[in-house]
Amino acid sequence: MRKSFESDRLTIRPTTEADAELVYELMNTPKFIQFVGDRGINSCVEAKNYIKTKMLPQLHSLGYSSYTLVTKVDGSKIGTCGLYNREGVDGIDIGFGLLPAYERLGYAYEAASILLQAAFTDFGIMEIKAITAKDNVSSQRLLEKLGLALIGTTTLPNDTEEILLYTIDKKKYQERIIENG
Repeated sequence: MRKSFESDRLTIRPTTEADAELVYELMNTPKFIQFVGDRGINSCVEAKNYIKTKMLPQLHSLGYSSYTLVTKVDGSKIGTCGLYNREGVDGIDIGFGLLPAYERLGYAYEAASILLQAAFTDFGIMEIKAITAKDNVSSQRLLEKLGLALIGTTTLPNDTEEILLYTIDKKKYQERIIENG
């Protein structure tokens, strides 16, 4: 088992095949399909295979990937947050998604803050990127709250939609931590 993290309200642990139901449910929410895309995950079996073929290989090769967010209060699996070596993004990309019932409660910020810190301190990453749809205002606000700066647009392979590209490097992250005490 790879490294897990904790925040005040969450256990943030690597996503495994045991999280197939969560991944299936999350990837089929209207917002996920609208803003991230339809991954064609139509069953828990397909979700398990997606985890096995898309998430776990990166976890085993790099030591980080997708993390499942579990509430400490009742053990509910509420979403994912991760550091991804995504095709079409030059560098490591931070991403997040929550089940609708858990949106707008600060969980994405809480998890992404922990993983951003881990990227720079535990994993030795020097720069983190993020991508989001132009009309995904809540994601844009979260990225800016995390300290990432909009640097332009990009288009992912096999896609035609232009998306926003954000970045933060280790130096800016550390300056921000010092400023915010």
